[in-house]
Amino acid sequence: MLLGLLILILIWETIRGNMSDGARADWPWRLQLLDTEALGSLLAVATGAVLARAQYARTVRPYLGWQGVWARDGELKGDVPAWRVGILNGGQHTAVIEAWDCRVVLAGDPAHDDGPWVDVTEAATQLTAAGYVVAEDFQLTLFGQGFPLVGTANHETALVGAFSKRLVQGVEALYMRVRVTDVVGDSHERVIDCMKGARTGINAPAD
Repeated sequence: MLLGLLILILIWETIRGNMSDGARADWPWRLQLLDTEALGSLLAVATGAVLARAQYARTVRPYLGWQGVWARDGELKGDVPAWRVGILNGGQHTAVIEAWDCRVVLAGDPAHDDGPWVDVTEAATQLTAAGYVVAEDFQLTLFGQGFPLVGTANHETALVGAFSKRLVQGVEALYMRVRVTDVVGDSHERVIDCMKGARTGINAPAD
């Protein structure tokens, strides 16, 4: 904001400087906001600060990724195969969750992009209403506001959800939208389709 204000002042002073002395004697052109030397110094300092902040923000930005795999990790009852989806922050610094929303699209439902975003509790209610059972067909992790996604180099993910074969066959898409804040206060958003890849041949569940 400061840099933008200084640029506006520079434009003002440039226009004034190209006017005749007589024109500058009239209002509002008689108004001199800053002399050229002071304005140049302030512009140099502000530009340097903006560039340094941009470079630092690029260094500390989070890299949100996700992973889906069929596994028997005990996430669902009966030691059955579960499609396990996890999220990770591949950056070097911690990111803090601002918001975590879901969108459920059942098989045959065309509203991929028009359905409402809801919280995890409401998404679980929608899945239950469709006939799926908590702990048998799905588990959803409730991430609270302020939960830290710590930067990791070993690809270890935090569980987003685990889903049974029956649910994978009956749910067209289950989107998770996560918005995080990095250490400089910038916001970043990522949308995950938890069902993506679950029905491909290379990711078939082992019975």
